[in-house]
Amino acid sequence: MKERTGTVPNKNLLFVGITGGIGAGKTTVIEYIAAHYPARILSADEIAKNLCRPDGECYEALRATFSDASYWNANGTMSRETFTAEVFSDEEKRNRLNAIVHPAVKRYIIKEFEKEKQTGEHDYLILEAALLVEDHYDEICDELWYVYASEETRRERLIRTRGYSKEKADQIMQSQLPENRFRHVCERVIDNDGTEEEMIASIRKVFDEVAR
Repeated sequence: MKERTGTVPNKNLLFVGITGGIGAGKTTVIEYIAAHYPARILSADEIAKNLCRPDGECYEALRATFSDASYWNANGTMSRETFTAEVFSDEEKRNRLNAIVHPAVKRYIIKEFEKEKQTGEHDYLILEAALLVEDHYDEICDELWYVYASEETRRERLIRTRGYSKEKADQIMQSQLPENRFRHVCERVIDNDGTEEEMIASIRKVFDEVAR
């Protein structure tokens, strides 16, 4: 089921955006999909990192906008530590950063979608983006899928796997969209609140539905 043969244009390629709150296990879900379905995976975060490198589309605009030397390493690359500490904690600076990076990421993703339709190598293009709903990826994706896990489960995972305090986990979760908003905008739900076997069953159920 994993491999797809032939390189004819695939007009039926399904472009899916996957989202969910922090700690929901989106990475685990996507890793299973990549291993068991003819899907190509795109990460908006990884694309953004590449576009911000010295040879990337966003680099010159970022250097002009954030000209202070503290934002940049000696080799010319972005100092992610400084950007995280200063830019992401300042709404005005964060908006300037997002105005440069987010449109470029979306342009890149659209180009890759068009390429995938022409190569015919995959049946699914899967996009993971932290701000999938907020950045209106529903405008370019065929469907949005929501990876669900309860707040209790997500909190426990963040404490166990990332070493977060309960307070930090709660603060991050409260800053994100609520569950009812995710469910309202997403066409399908993958339940990742239980065992691995239950997660796999939920993924298979969703793929069975879209394959009909």
